[in-house]
Amino acid sequence: MSTPFQIAVCGSIVPDPLQTLEPVIGPAGPSLKNEMMLPAILDPWAAHALFEAAHLAQRVPGSKVWLVSLGPKAKLQQVMMTVAQKVPFELVALDGPASGFTDSFETAAALAGAIQTIPGLDRARLLLFGGWESASRGAGSTLQMVGERLGITEQFQGVDQLTVREDGSFEVLERIEGGRHQVSVCAAPPAVLGWATGHLPEPRNNPQVGMVNMRVVMPALQRAKAAAVPNSGLSFASVSLPRQQRQTRVVKNMPAEEIAREIVAWIGEE
Repeated sequence: MSTPFQIAVCGSIVPDPLQTLEPVIGPAGPSLKNEMMLPAILDPWAAHALFEAAHLAQRVPGSKVWLVSLGPKAKLQQVMMTVAQKVPFELVALDGPASGFTDSFETAAALAGAIQTIPGLDRARLLLFGGWESASRGAGSTLQMVGERLGITEQFQGVDQLTVREDGSFEVLERIEGGRHQVSVCAAPPAVLGWATGHLPEPRNNPQVGMVNMRVVMPALQRAKAAAVPNSGLSFASVSLPRQQRQTRVVKNMPAEEIAREIVAWIGEE
């Protein structure tokens, strides 16, 4: 039987994608219009990582899951009311910005610092989970920098499946270019795994799990320290929504080469 894991999942909150998002420039820099009024959810990529972590902890007795999240305390509390009913975890909260305009370098520093303060953390058993991408920052670099700050060099990005072996090693199914997968074997933790979609469905709401989680979630939110994310050195000339343009033309029996030429010419006009 493999040694129990300690799994830290980095996950932020993002505005509900069903809402209309309008970027604006304010006194403190770019933000979303009425951002604090928008309903929030757990980042979908981070949610995949959290569900995979909980599944792994269930299969390897003695394992434990922490959700490490940086965001406005009021918004975190709103989101945790729902997330806490999904899977068992312990929350490590930081009170700070969760905007898509937040610098990933500063965010990684704050998250790494929070992980280092987890009581009883054993880096020899640590698996750092998170989203390969993000619906907010979308930098694709935050998780990697968190791992580097923690001294973890074994990193896998675009993970779809993790299989633990009897000797404690684990096999990682990782996306690579060309629509293919790469199979890697890691002898032991620590390791960083940036999850793509995973292969598990979203767990059903379980009120009993929610009640157990909320006993530690609420105190964690009350203890949440303010995290300064200065975004030093960043500047934005402008922010705007992508242009929406649709020009439809129905053509029959057009050669593929000609279609490709028109597409390239259209892209060149942008």
